[in-house]
Amino acid sequence: MLMTPGPTALPPSVREAASEELLNPDVDPAFADRYDGLRDTLARAYGTDDEVVVLGGEGILGLEAAIASTVAPGDRVLCLSNGPYGDGFADFVESYGGEATLVGADYDDPLPLDALERTLDDGEFDLATMVHCETPTGTLNDLCPALDLFDAHDVLTVVDAVSSLGGVPVPTDRIDIALGASQKCFSAPPGLAVCAVSDDAWDRIEARDPDSLYTNLLPWHDAEQPYPYTHLSTLVVALEAALDRLLEEGLDAVYDRHREAARVCRKRARELGLAPYPRPERSSPTVTALSVPGRATDLQERLHREHDVTLSTGLGGLEDDVLRVGHMGYNADVEKVERTMDALAATL
Repeated sequence: MLMTPGPTALPPSVREAASEELLNPDVDPAFADRYDGLRDTLARAYGTDDEVVVLGGEGILGLEAAIASTVAPGDRVLCLSNGPYGDGFADFVESYGGEATLVGADYDDPLPLDALERTLDDGEFDLATMVHCETPTGTLNDLCPALDLFDAHDVLTVVDAVSSLGGVPVPTDRIDIALGASQKCFSAPPGLAVCAVSDDAWDRIEARDPDSLYTNLLPWHDAEQPYPYTHLSTLVVALEAALDRLLEEGLDAVYDRHREAARVCRKRARELGLAPYPRPERSSPTVTALSVPGRATDLQERLHREHDVTLSTGLGGLEDDVLRVGHMGYNADVEKVERTMDALAATL
């Protein structure tokens, strides 16, 4: 059982779609039609009227492309963070010549809104970045108070929603570049990054005229055909099947299923004497991070070896202190969570 917080296990219908006869994306008009349909379906999953593009690369490509496309040398970017991926945005900004101001908090604390407000009052910024779900710590951030502040200071926003989109409501209508990926709550194979881009963000990208190649969003907006290079056609077809499954269930039902899976996982963890890494009110419905100081790697290895259950450990210095159960997408299933926790109980 693959119970990691991405890549997730694949539903049978997605595996079947991935085995279809290959479409040539460069010459077959059927692929262009399917790609356009996928973008429409993604817009429904996002709940947005913004243009959606699908990049051929793992989710991290979307994060880098958002920065490469919007940040010019000398641009001031505020990176709001309470986790490894939030911190990582600052590295992307600096690698493209921007000036990153990291407004950070400890990984088990909420977003530092007071420090954010002071920083915005003290200077002007061209762009801001933050993360909705910090998968390494299992934290779900409340974005709306920060978005209120960015709106008040007229700052464009880039949000990593890779581990929440499709499992948790995301305020995409208030975000200028909302980033997702195929292998998390959508439960499709890894290899596609998805981006919803607002008109204001496109205006900035066009004015910036990025000189990067694969990490440039602009060719996806200006291309005569909707994709500027040979697309990953099998992955596009698989993501299409995954999204059809999600929308057929209904987003409200999907969100309820994630909340119930998380509730059961945490109830079982409490019975085992295990505490969540973030406080329960900040824990994401898509992943449970359990505090097991000094034991995570050993538990992970024994679960895999003795019970054929694969979990993830932490990241960003938490590799041996946090064990993570991914109940997202196809794995947001109470029966799977119960089997996983039974295996963890036996291992403990």
